[in-house]
Amino acid sequence: MAEESVTAVSCTDLPVKRPREDEENGVSAAAAMETEGDNNNTSNNVKEADGISSVIPGWFSEISPMWPGEAHSLKVEKILFKGKSDYQNVMVFQSSTYGKVLVLDGVIQLTERDECAYQEMITHLPLCSIPNPKKVLVIGGGDGGVLREVARHSSVEQIDICEIDKMVVDVSKQFFPDVAVGYEDPRVTLHIGDGVAFLKAVPEGTYDAVIVDSSDPIGPAQELFEKPFFESVARALRPGGVVCTQAESIWLHMHIIEDIVANCHQIFKGSVNYAWTTVPTYPSGVIGFMLCSTEGPPVDFKHPVNPIDTDDSCCKSKRPLKFYNSEIHSAAFCLPSFAKKVIDSK
Repeated sequence: MAEESVTAVSCTDLPVKRPREDEENGVSAAAAMETEGDNNNTSNNVKEADGISSVIPGWFSEISPMWPGEAHSLKVEKILFKGKSDYQNVMVFQSSTYGKVLVLDGVIQLTERDECAYQEMITHLPLCSIPNPKKVLVIGGGDGGVLREVARHSSVEQIDICEIDKMVVDVSKQFFPDVAVGYEDPRVTLHIGDGVAFLKAVPEGTYDAVIVDSSDPIGPAQELFEKPFFESVARALRPGGVVCTQAESIWLHMHIIEDIVANCHQIFKGSVNYAWTTVPTYPSGVIGFMLCSTEGPPVDFKHPVNPIDTDDSCCKSKRPLKFYNSEIHSAAFCLPSFAKKVIDSK
């Protein structure tokens, strides 16, 4: 699908790193590291594998073949958790400027400071575009942030979430309670398993909305960007139902976005739109969303018809919206000329 080839690097191919014994200022784990087998312990000689994010002395740097030639770094105050699940490496650290940070396979998933921009937009762009959504499915989103936002809608009666990695759920509940609060809503049912398989087993026309909160199309999330998955989503939606899926960055991934848009136009016979928002700690500082509807009652994503309830009595978090409003909803569909030209051509 992508124009660039992505080389998978096995963990067994990487140098084994351990923390130095003389950790200072609470920066633990890999904030100051040496490489086993390297006789020189100076940080300048720590060997870094190409394409693998790492913690260099005092800083986390996000490096990936998904954004070659650039990296975003955050200063690390303390590593709070490091583990390896059946699917990916999981890390949580306290940053100097963005609060706690969740990292999966070396890629930042959320920070306490800017998670609102992503969670609120990926949820309310679709749910505010249809009247009275009742049944909502979330694929991925193990941190619980999308659940928190779906729960703001009092019309919603059923919220299913299918997350493949239980460690992400557990770690989020422990370190990000204000995000994982979504799990406390009684309308939520958690399914641990593969989202692709879950969708295939769903009866046709079950959901009013499907929200796909996936990581990048490398590793366990790769199938969530492919045509058969979108076909399963369309089948699971009622006529006039909507889907919103994470759809990468217009600055870095137009080749991926082109394929997603082309696939969606083939599969979804209602509306097909691309929107975007700013998230400072995501690559290039922006992230996009693919919004589509099935054939049936028309959906105009650019003009919301279902305002979020003004009182949050149905929502456990009781936290006011930090990012989303009706004006930014419509503005999210205004694309820069270079992206508009490509997307409109599909």
